[in-house]
Amino acid sequence: MLYFLKKFRKSESGNALVLVTLSFGAIVAILGLVIDGGHLYMTKSHLQKTANAAALSGAQEIPNSGARVQRVVGEVLASHEEGGSLLRSTVENNRQLHVELERDVPLFFASLFGRDSVSIHVEARASLNPMGEAKGAVPLGIDEKVELNYGEKYELKVDSGDSEAGSFGVLALAGSGANHYGETLKHGFKDTMKVGDIVPTQTGNIAGATREGINHRIDTCPYPNGEYRERDCPKVMLVVVYKPHEKSQNQLRSIQVTGFAYFYVTDRMGRNDDSIKGTFIKRTGPGMAGTGTTLPPDRGAYAIRLTE
Repeated sequence: MLYFLKKFRKSESGNALVLVTLSFGAIVAILGLVIDGGHLYMTKSHLQKTANAAALSGAQEIPNSGARVQRVVGEVLASHEEGGSLLRSTVENNRQLHVELERDVPLFFASLFGRDSVSIHVEARASLNPMGEAKGAVPLGIDEKVELNYGEKYELKVDSGDSEAGSFGVLALAGSGANHYGETLKHGFKDTMKVGDIVPTQTGNIAGATREGINHRIDTCPYPNGEYRERDCPKVMLVVVYKPHEKSQNQLRSIQVTGFAYFYVTDRMGRNDDSIKGTFIKRTGPGMAGTGTTLPPDRGAYAIRLTE
């Protein structure tokens, strides 16, 4: 009897050892999967965020040139230490940037079973969309019926400040009066404007405020005349595209915003000048794209957003 009890205890001890060994192996396997899985997840998340940033930043340069697009994409990737991960960067239909990244990620636990790495592939698309909402607009507007030929010379007449019912309007964005108008012309309207807003026009003598505001923008731009591609040149102004809302006695009393456009000022204003000289350009900005019923016509002012 004692013999059988001892044999049973030895057998039980052996079984326990086997169970402990198997359990330990399972725990190690699970831990390995967690480590490898977590590493892959973090790497893919980083790679996707990098692709998104490269697409959003590079798409800003689509209106300028393909070379500038690729330069910005490279700079963004380098800043995220992913310069070697670029698979391709392609501008599609001159309206969308498609960025693809790929990187081999080393594995830790799986390498014990012959799998040393996994290839991770991500992509991002950023598109140009007509701007439907923006901050920083100047108190100047252009009728939506006016055809914009980008690069051609335009003169925006501001001699009377009475906003005649023509193709151009002076707007009272921050309130009426030359002081409000002048400050808004220099620095842009601080509040958000969007398609559908009703805005009163400016009346009174604003010739001096216009001359001071335009010359201030020219004097504070650090780039040579004609260089409008840089992001921090005040000679580039966001102007309102509108349709007339209320007219009275051949004067435009208020307008309805239908979109936005970018105007690049080329000439200083002298004492006898009654117009702002410059060209309309295509450009991206920090505004929001229009959607649904607020989708504006394409007037060369674009907002960038990621697309599926």
